[in-house]
Amino acid sequence: MAGEERTRTLLGPADPARHAAVAPPPTSARDLIDRAGATESAARRRPVRPTRRLVLTAGTLAVAAGAVSVLQPFEAADTTDAPGLVLEPVAYQFRTDASAAGPQLRALAGKLVEAEYDTRTGRYMFHHSRKWGDPVMTSPDGRHHVGFVGETKVWQAADGTGNQLTNQLAPQYPDQESRDYWQRQFDRPRISGTSAPDTIPLPPEPIEPLPSDRSGLREVLKVEYGGGAASKEVSRVYGQYVVPQRTRAEILRVLADVPGFLWRGQVTDRAGREGVAITFDDREHAQQSLLIFDRRTGELLAHESLTLSPVRLGAYQLFLETDWRDRPE
Repeated sequence: MAGEERTRTLLGPADPARHAAVAPPPTSARDLIDRAGATESAARRRPVRPTRRLVLTAGTLAVAAGAVSVLQPFEAADTTDAPGLVLEPVAYQFRTDASAAGPQLRALAGKLVEAEYDTRTGRYMFHHSRKWGDPVMTSPDGRHHVGFVGETKVWQAADGTGNQLTNQLAPQYPDQESRDYWQRQFDRPRISGTSAPDTIPLPPEPIEPLPSDRSGLREVLKVEYGGGAASKEVSRVYGQYVVPQRTRAEILRVLADVPGFLWRGQVTDRAGREGVAITFDDREHAQQSLLIFDRRTGELLAHESLTLSPVRLGAYQLFLETDWRDRPE
């Protein structure tokens, strides 16, 4: 677990999974590389399904493999069954001359409507998400990248118990040169590994209630560390909780008070859903965070993290469905 501890130390308070119970990596870095090749060649037949916890385990595997710890963003309406695509970062309305996001976020918070789950109840919080770059591998010369794609469904009760189902989808690439390079690597002889089960039972580890007041949310979202940390925490909150309407509005108001967020206007996320976006540029660490919200309900649709460089490598996560369920599947 040395890789996990090193990752936790590096991320510190910005670690999006620091409260999560993370199982040991079920497969070695060597087998991960080989499975990527198997996924490429067998994508049209069936997905390869290594078991990984959504956030931290992927980072641990990346450290173990010696990969650069950056993840690749991709753009498409739905790329679940398309193997080996070369895709681009999501574009937004105001690329230049973007204004401060505060006034727009406060206006959005004041007119939110109910989400579909606001009128439902259940024992389990249900989340369906898809993440591009889970993890990313980089060639020894630093020029060629491949991003792994994972789709996860989680049913989790307040006591932490439930189930997590994870599928690995076809890998994707930031450019055609990377695609050509890695497909040549995947053609070499592979070491066979043992497939992990689809479903992971979650251990009992009570989940702290999500505060609904602004003071409590400011603490949860770590706004004292800036917009980059706040963006990661917003992503974590929406990936763990079923966030009610009032709290969604308060989250927007908290973000409105964080200096540096810019209003990027209308966007279409990678699932083809329309939303509105804000970005935060962390010049010290050369990172940009992009948050996409539903413009009616204020739900988080997607979170993208990009490097402030021509390569624009980053992480991209879609929040496809959030709901309450009576039982796990």
